[in-house]
Amino acid sequence: MKKLSKKEFEKRRKKALAIIKALKKLFPNPRIALKYRNPWELFVSVVLSAQCTDKQVNKVTAPLFRKYRTLGDYAKVGVKEFQKDIKSTGFYRNKAKNILAAAKMLKQKFRGKIPRTMEEMLTLPGIGRKSANVILGNVYGVVEGIAVDTHVRRLSKKLGLTDHDDPAKIERDLMKLIPRKEWFPITYRLIDYGRKYCAARPHAHENCPLSRI
Repeated sequence: MKKLSKKEFEKRRKKALAIIKALKKLFPNPRIALKYRNPWELFVSVVLSAQCTDKQVNKVTAPLFRKYRTLGDYAKVGVKEFQKDIKSTGFYRNKAKNILAAAKMLKQKFRGKIPRTMEEMLTLPGIGRKSANVILGNVYGVVEGIAVDTHVRRLSKKLGLTDHDDPAKIERDLMKLIPRKEWFPITYRLIDYGRKYCAARPHAHENCPLSRI
């Protein structure tokens, strides 16, 4: 956050709290849209979701998770075959490389388990803070930050909660403004809000519920 005066910061924090209150009424039970049955499948889904819609990821993972049942299945599959399985998610070469490398790393270094800390998560291929926040929060209830996806990034600036475009800086701004207990659900409430009311495409923003705040 740029250097704000105490008065400016308090005004922005007051707005953040009002936004949270309104979002709670609009979306009382927010949850991740990705479909998975265990921590590793969430990991795969999160990596595949980069530059891809959750709807398309779920379409791809339905047969993918039937084909590959265990972490070991991912650790031994050939990269070319796996690329074909995930091709429609886009950037499939890099995603395949990261997922298969992560499967081997988890088996060798973490006893086949998704790690529980941000520091360890960030050592895994294809994982940045956003992905780590999503996985840690949904798998273990570990909340070390706020997952800044495309909706959160766009809406945080549109709603006047940050002046930045960089996800890392946006996350720091939001963590200062938003109470820690709201860090995890705010991501999914903003995603739902972006999808239902305030899409990225041109629209009458003044008619969006939060524009009145």
